[in-house]
Amino acid sequence: MKNLSIFFISFCTLIVSCRKEVKSNVVTNIDEFNDAVANAKPGSTITLANGIWKDSELVFEGKGTKEKPIKLTVEEKGKVTLEGQSNLQLAGDFLIVEGLVFKNGYTPTNSVISFRKNRDEMATNSRLTECVIDNFNNPERHVQDYWVTIYGKNNRIDHNHITGKKNLGVTMIVGLDTKESIENNHKIDHNYFGPRPTFGNNGGETLRIGTSHNALENSNTLVESNYFDRCNGEHEIISNKSCQNIFKYNTFFECTGTLTMRHGNETLVDGNVFIGNGKPSTGGVRVINEKQTVINNYHIGLTGYRFRGAFVMMNGVPNSPPNRYVPVIESKVNNNTFIDCDNIQLCAGADNERSQAPASSEISGNLFYHQHKKDLFTIYDDISGVTFKDNILGNNLETTISSGFENAEITLVENKKGFLIPKSDKIKNEIVISDNIATKETTGTTWYSKKEQNIALNSGKTINVKAGINTLFEIVKKSEAGDVIVLEEGGSYLLTKAVEIKHPLTFKTSGKNKATILFERMMAFEIQNGGSLSLENIIFDGAKSPDYAGNSVISTAKNSMTENYKLFIDNCEFKDLIVNHSFDVLRVSKGTFADTISIQNSKFKNITGHIAALDKETDDIGAYNVEYLLMKNNTISDIQGAALRLYRGGKDESTFGPFLELDHNVFDNVGYGKKNKYERAVSLYGVQVNDIENNIFNNSKAMEMHLVVGEPIVNILNNNFYKSDKIIITGDQKYNLENAWEINPEFIKGTYQLSDKSALKGKGIDRSDLGIIANK
Repeated sequence: MKNLSIFFISFCTLIVSCRKEVKSNVVTNIDEFNDAVANAKPGSTITLANGIWKDSELVFEGKGTKEKPIKLTVEEKGKVTLEGQSNLQLAGDFLIVEGLVFKNGYTPTNSVISFRKNRDEMATNSRLTECVIDNFNNPERHVQDYWVTIYGKNNRIDHNHITGKKNLGVTMIVGLDTKESIENNHKIDHNYFGPRPTFGNNGGETLRIGTSHNALENSNTLVESNYFDRCNGEHEIISNKSCQNIFKYNTFFECTGTLTMRHGNETLVDGNVFIGNGKPSTGGVRVINEKQTVINNYHIGLTGYRFRGAFVMMNGVPNSPPNRYVPVIESKVNNNTFIDCDNIQLCAGADNERSQAPASSEISGNLFYHQHKKDLFTIYDDISGVTFKDNILGNNLETTISSGFENAEITLVENKKGFLIPKSDKIKNEIVISDNIATKETTGTTWYSKKEQNIALNSGKTINVKAGINTLFEIVKKSEAGDVIVLEEGGSYLLTKAVEIKHPLTFKTSGKNKATILFERMMAFEIQNGGSLSLENIIFDGAKSPDYAGNSVISTAKNSMTENYKLFIDNCEFKDLIVNHSFDVLRVSKGTFADTISIQNSKFKNITGHIAALDKETDDIGAYNVEYLLMKNNTISDIQGAALRLYRGGKDESTFGPFLELDHNVFDNVGYGKKNKYERAVSLYGVQVNDIENNIFNNSKAMEMHLVVGEPIVNILNNNFYKSDKIIITGDQKYNLENAWEINPEFIKGTYQLSDKSALKGKGIDRSDLGIIANK
């Protein structure tokens, strides 16, 4: 009995001592963390205590072994967050980092997580797993940082959740700028790369391996089974810039861009899935350089063209240095599947510099099926250096390529994973989607939600607001994202304070008799970071506005905005903005970016400034202020400034906006202000997609367009220019200009609707009348 008591006491003592030992590894502040790191030995585990670690810059270094790595983890996954100005550096051997969450802040250095300390102390044989970086953005849009920088050798980055990068800089890079990081054998697998919105400039890649400076170095990095979810920062989702890398079993879901072999040779792209779902600008693979292999990939519903095609093989520069466009040589494109993909681009980018066509290359055993299009192939140069063989086309498809294609009756059969698999007697090898293909469920962590937090316009509750002084200002302070604020029919609303739009909000009048908003500040609405704005059925009257330099009805924040915004104006009136010589309707600031601006069915009259001044990114590096701009069915009269100023300067080809649609508008007496005798009714510089159709320009200054880079799409069709200056188009690019009439529109008196005797009736490309469409 005595021996039993001694054993029990000894056992309890052991349990207590074990608990003390475990507890001693839980660190609660940066000093305890640093002490734990300094005393760590092979097999040690350092545990961050639950809670918020604010402004914590962690340096995790040590020498573990393969059998006994040193581990940095958390007390409970999801309950430890690094916030404020925080980051992590790793240095040493056989380290494991697990469970960290970075949110509500940004890194004060150039990396959130870096596999090196300072510049010369690398991490090798180490692992980053189940960590989260969520919207950890520098508040200055054009301040560059990276979220994960990988150096050293033999590191694994797996099952991490990385989402919401909105400032300048690649999300994840593999660095080769030191000899210790070349031929690194890193493995990047099973990570969830969440949505990255359009950045509107170069520097929005999700993953880059190498740079142009080390393009001919071997990286030997494996990128496998990762899920890229709407990674839309720029047209290079992945930018491969080194040699001998492998990309396998990754899924690209609705990504507006391509996996791009920008520099480096001997890349393998094998067994990946590209899902576009018909979304604009979604792409697949772009091939540049030598000895590239693209095999067994599955593409469906991709709509992108030019450098964002479902498959793109580029022209190169003769005797190119590694950092330009090395010609495609000895490359193979075999056994890939393309279903309802709109564009296969061969010899893309051909110009005076990129004049060398692909050579000694092969496109064979691929299958092309499309329900609606007939010819998917665009050929920009000589393709005699490419061998085509054993390719299958759906029965309705055709191509001008003389050999190597055979038509077949194809049916689509859905497999157990939900993929549509082509079936045909002429398919020699069964099309198989690997079991290793990434899904949203098999990537990232199991404990951090992938559910999106974004709240759309018009998705919240309806709030009725009475007419009066600052009633709109007060109600907005109580509003929530997505709310709809309804104004009284015919009501008058005076603002002596600018309304700050910090989340998505809609303002609309409840009946046909529009409410009127007057304002005594330099703007009525200021869209701030996180805000979006929809205006419906409202009059904006400048009669009460004071004389401030820079007046506008709507403006963006004066500081940089990391969040892209949306602006919708429908059936509104803007009048008498005349208190000074530059009163705009919309004025934006540098460092702000709109996904969409839509102005429809509205009237603009007697305004001294511009309707939309989207011209603040003037550094000429390819940046611009809006991706999609629609102006449709508006009357714009007596405007001293321009109806539209839209600018994208520079020759960078990393982005493909802005996209402009100018349709069924009337411009009457636009651009004749005394302030600038060189003003234009519409001024477009470097706009990449221009659809300008069915408009009437009456007694107005010229529409001027300067075409800068790439192969812009320019369709100027069925427009009328009566007593107006002629169109001015400069630049070397091609454009399509048809039916620029100079006919008296003969409006019905007091309106901008065409009279029955007008020669412009039925002249639209859609056979409707030119100018505004009645009853809109």
